[in-house]
Amino acid sequence: MSSIYILGDKELSISDINEIIQNNLKLSLSDKAIKRVEDCRLFLNKKISKSIDPIYGINTGFGSLCNNKVASDNLSQLQYNLVVSHACGVGEEVPEDIVKIMMILKVQSLSYGNSGVQLKTITRLIELYNNDIFPVIYEQGSLGASGDLAPLAHMSLALLGLGQANFNSIKTDVKSIYKKLGWEPINLLSKEGLALLNGTQFMSAYGVWSIIISKRLSYFADLIGAISLEGFDGRGECFNELIHKIRPHGGQIKTAKNIRDFLKGSSIQANFKEHVQDPYSFRCIPQVHGATKDVLNHVQSIFEIEINSVTDNPIIFVNEDEIISGGNFHGQPLAMALDYLAIAMSELASISERRTYQLISGQRGLPSFLVANPGLNSGFMIPQYTAASIVSQNKQLCTPASIDSIVSSNGQEDHVSMGANAATKLYCVVENVEKVLAIELMNAAQAVSFRKHNSSEFIESIIDKYREKISFLEKDRLMSIDIEESIVFLQNLAVEEDLL
Repeated sequence: MSSIYILGDKELSISDINEIIQNNLKLSLSDKAIKRVEDCRLFLNKKISKSIDPIYGINTGFGSLCNNKVASDNLSQLQYNLVVSHACGVGEEVPEDIVKIMMILKVQSLSYGNSGVQLKTITRLIELYNNDIFPVIYEQGSLGASGDLAPLAHMSLALLGLGQANFNSIKTDVKSIYKKLGWEPINLLSKEGLALLNGTQFMSAYGVWSIIISKRLSYFADLIGAISLEGFDGRGECFNELIHKIRPHGGQIKTAKNIRDFLKGSSIQANFKEHVQDPYSFRCIPQVHGATKDVLNHVQSIFEIEINSVTDNPIIFVNEDEIISGGNFHGQPLAMALDYLAIAMSELASISERRTYQLISGQRGLPSFLVANPGLNSGFMIPQYTAASIVSQNKQLCTPASIDSIVSSNGQEDHVSMGANAATKLYCVVENVEKVLAIELMNAAQAVSFRKHNSSEFIESIIDKYREKISFLEKDRLMSIDIEESIVFLQNLAVEEDLL
């Protein structure tokens, strides 16, 4: 496999982005993209030289200052000022993987030749990426319209030799990095700062990351739910294909099949069951987990449109001889999708915590709190508290950001998407889901150990791998370590792409 991924020749999929990140691929720009970019810049230069009319963001101010004309000899200074003045982010630093995705997506968007940037500007962005120089960007500061202005400004500072970056995972002043590498800062020309800052790459990057992780968690929810079913001595007929054929939601059908595959050959399932039905948290796994899968597929389709789009403003159409100001930077499609996915993912944690609760409740021949000598030992009592706390926090985080708006830029930007807030909230929800599933796995593996019969060969193999990291709980011990190890186990558990 090549160690270089060429951008600008084809549409990016979320799977492509995951491949780039996971395999540490370097980036390059296709010949076709190079020509588009150069042709667009040439067109813009000619347009500016011949026009005396105001063109938004090129020879005017920004936002509510759009009617303020800027002299031709100040066009480069205008773009520099734009970047440095808009770098007003605060809060936690954006995780490095998400910064990487932001950079990939910005290169992809600029590669279409509708933005008017210099080739060397895109090239420098690629050089930063390929040299493991990732700008320090902050979580807070974007309204999700007019583009992700503050976060993208922080990303763009690195092109100017300003700000800070993580260089080989060490936070360093960009100025010193440039000195070490012998680089000169990019001198931004007309429109370039605007092209860099306008765009949805911040919220898109969070969305892409969340989709990648959520697909893994969706699969793990099925797997862990199956292990819990075995530990609870649950019945398997609710996963029968016949039930799901007559309510053929795609996610429901896939979930039921996953569970059937996980349980195949289980002696626990073959054993006689005294109980007639299981609680909903077991019996309705296909319906609940499946609904989340369907939302995931829907949201992925929205993001795969977005990450292959031009989202700055104004947009340049070379063949049509047009420079048109519009609103492709508005993040409403993403904001609503991000909110939707947060709700869907939170339900995986919600039903997971209910299964954990059932496992520790002393039913179906299991000891209370899944430990010998309960009373002296609290066993798995408090991990369920932790899961319940996280589930409650998720409910709070699932209040939609996309229904909010606030006026900015002196009334010029009078409706915004709040997609950036939706994105960072979703990030928290997804991380929380991982924690809750890890806690359920702790309980499920413990419960299966109390069964006289074996589970399926597949489930037993998963539990054996798990026990290499987290041993059976004989008596009380420090559980926070087990929870952390359980989280790491899920993060490192390999899953084939076609299973997700």
